[in-house]
Amino acid sequence: KPVGWALSLSPDTALVKKALTIAYESRGQPEGIMFHSDQGCQYTSLALRQLLWRYRMAQSLSRRGNCWDNAPTERFFRSLKTKWVPETGYKSFPAAKQGITSYIIGYYSQIQPHQKNDGMPPNAAEEKYWNAQSSVAKKS
Repeated sequence: KPVGWALSLSPDTALVKKALTIAYESRGQPEGIMFHSDQGCQYTSLALRQLLWRYRMAQSLSRRGNCWDNAPTERFFRSLKTKWVPETGYKSFPAAKQGITSYIIGYYSQIQPHQKNDGMPPNAAEEKYWNAQSSVAKKS
């Protein structure tokens, strides 16, 4: 489930840092988290590594030319591009931002069934997980 994202006209370190900060804060500043990415310069920059250190996150980089390491993310972007983004593109950056946010929040997280989640969309699978965790905690 996407928990932090940002859009920009430049795929640079500032964009990655913004998305990471949104994810980190939306999840209550968790500890012991793994940040996985490919080896693009925006992911290997000193500025991003410093932010990861500040958030106490470990970084995992895909091996060169091995997109399988990042398969869930690659699958998400494939679905976005083939199911949602208009073939002719968006008319403007604000339209793209609104459309992509609607896809992430409204369709992908709420409706899109996922085979690895027994056919449930991410929000339903996450809710099931947390319900199971709370019932285990009550039994303890």
